[in-house]
Amino acid sequence: MRNKSSLYSKEPTWFCNRLRSRLNIPDNAASWIFEAGSITQRLRNYYGPGVRVQVLKNDWHRPFISESHLLKSPHAKYSLIREVLLSVDNTPLVLARTIIPERTIKSAQHNLSHLGSRPLGEVIFSYPKLERLALEISHTSKQAWKAEIQKATHIQQDLWGRRTVYAIHHHPLLVSEFFLPEILNH
Repeated sequence: MRNKSSLYSKEPTWFCNRLRSRLNIPDNAASWIFEAGSITQRLRNYYGPGVRVQVLKNDWHRPFISESHLLKSPHAKYSLIREVLLSVDNTPLVLARTIIPERTIKSAQHNLSHLGSRPLGEVIFSYPKLERLALEISHTSKQAWKAEIQKATHIQQDLWGRRTVYAIHHHPLLVSEFFLPEILNH
């Protein structure tokens, strides 16, 4: 598990979207979990152009087993793992983790491997045939987050999140997003 994530000390538990009625998701969290468009664009629509991306990790590693399974990729295969914090005026809004297999990077003409501080949503939602293949939901305890992440984002409660399998040219990538308390107020 070493180096698999700079965000959490243990992988969150994920639930199939079919179970959403049993999860008692509050309306403010459900609004973000089931957002059909780009989270970054929705944040920019509300907060303006001041939404910033801080890259916490951008490196090649083996994903968690459940991530490899969702991507239909051999577990031993390395993928590009990118973890970021989206914020506005130093207020943390979203923690995100993206797993991009090498075959997906190649099919996207390497546009996904050199994002820097550019939001992923800006790139993937520009593809005309972007497909959403799967959605899972998590309610992750505050203890699951690494101490430095808890401190930097002021995590005081369990966080709602989603992970979505998208496909570009039929090649998958996995995006996990966790919604911090500030955005649940909007």
